[in-house]
Amino acid sequence: MDMAFLITIFLIGFVGSYISGMVGIGGSIIKYPMLLYIPPLLGLAAFSAHEVSGISAIQVFFATISGVWAYRKSGYLNKTLIIYMGSAILVGSFIGGYGSNLISEGSINLVYGVLATIAAIMMFIPKKGLDDIPADQVKFNKWLAAVLAFIVGVAAGIVGAAGAFILVPIMLVVLKIPTRMTIATSLAITFISSIGSTVGKIVTDQVLYGPAAVMIVASIIAAPLGAKAGQKMNTKVLQGILAVLILGTAVKIWMDF
Repeated sequence: MDMAFLITIFLIGFVGSYISGMVGIGGSIIKYPMLLYIPPLLGLAAFSAHEVSGISAIQVFFATISGVWAYRKSGYLNKTLIIYMGSAILVGSFIGGYGSNLISEGSINLVYGVLATIAAIMMFIPKKGLDDIPADQVKFNKWLAAVLAFIVGVAAGIVGAAGAFILVPIMLVVLKIPTRMTIATSLAITFISSIGSTVGKIVTDQVLYGPAAVMIVASIIAAPLGAKAGQKMNTKVLQGILAVLILGTAVKIWMDF
């Protein structure tokens, strides 16, 4: 890896992890297309879809744990939601991560495009009065949360994305969880999910450790900075940023098919 390549990978990791900490996602929704398209655009070595999903999986593990650490004293981490959705998504993501080795690159991109499209549609559904609910009065269907988390885990394990970019819309629209609690809690759930997908990718030898190490360093620095910025921002702005990111990624993936 030459210096230009290292700097490019670091900046992709930094930008993606800052935004991931800010809006409560693992960052793969941003870093997956950036890793796939930016290096070859700059005349640098290109990654395959399998390599990108492997790097993304291991990087998300470190980005989310850094983000959760920044939220640890905020009061927005819902432990019941973390237990139910976290355990279900862990099993699902391991199955998806392990099985992804048997799937073609085109199929990996197809799964990613479908997930991003569903998430984008959900983000534009009105969420009136959601953020007026006090943290100690938040209620949700525990088994519905677990089933949805398992399904997301399987699909997310395939693309090495940990699934937060679709978990966040599900928590906001289906489970009716307030925005700031969704952002903090989804980071914790995504961290758990990333354990399964990371183990699956490592066991099947889909991780390039050099680029992954550079992305990890960027994540540890940037994710807590993004989390602190997110705690100060208007919730409507946070929802808007996430909606635009997901929509843009969905459009790009489908344009390349």
